[in-house]
Amino acid sequence: MILHSNIIGEGKPLLILHGFLGMSDNWKTLGKKFAKEGFQVHLIDQRNHGRSFHSDEFNYDLLAEDVKRYCEHHKLTTISLIGHSMGGKTAMLFAVEYPEMLEKLVIVDIGPKFYPTHHEQILAGLAAIQQETLTSRSDAEDIMEKYVPDFGTRQFLLKNLYWQENKTLGLRINLKALVENVGEIGEALSGIATYTKETLFLKGDKSEYILTGDEKLIHQYFPKATIEEVSNSGHWLHAENPKEFFEKSLLFLNS
Repeated sequence: MILHSNIIGEGKPLLILHGFLGMSDNWKTLGKKFAKEGFQVHLIDQRNHGRSFHSDEFNYDLLAEDVKRYCEHHKLTTISLIGHSMGGKTAMLFAVEYPEMLEKLVIVDIGPKFYPTHHEQILAGLAAIQQETLTSRSDAEDIMEKYVPDFGTRQFLLKNLYWQENKTLGLRINLKALVENVGEIGEALSGIATYTKETLFLKGDKSEYILTGDEKLIHQYFPKATIEEVSNSGHWLHAENPKEFFEKSLLFLNS
């Protein structure tokens, strides 16, 4: 099965991979900006997310293979790749396994290290929504607020809602599979293979996903990595400071 995508513009192929519980739509505004700069932008839904296929199996080996299969299906021999969070882990593994297919690699606020599971409240909130028969988005918002106090995070998560044929709200994500495999999300990059081309790591200056002590491990896998901060931003730096994120990404992609 082939991943669902929204393809914008013409030019050099640029694939963008969203984070855990996200979807390609999260990147639509930035995708259009990259398209105006001469890229054919592929906004991809990873398996069990967005409009892509559902599967009981979920790990980074499969996610990286999904991207390779997507490239083969669309006859893309050389691509540039941007991956945020979970999408960044997918992009890292793709890079070390299929370096010949990559021209430029941008990893957004994630490192190759192990991250402990920290999505329990979010998944519990989404499960509570799924158990109800909902006919309004405000009802879903009320349920989610009990589990996720932060407004911005709630809005991001509630983008997964869609109207079903019976006029009730459902979730696009395959919640069952994601809950069962949530431990896979934090897994460290495995193996000893390295990616020897230039790589840009962008981190939010208020985020704790990439710490100073992580730089040694990053350079172990990505010896030519540059690590830069995006100001006034946390983990969702591309949404919190899209102007600076876009400028730094574009400069690297065109270098």
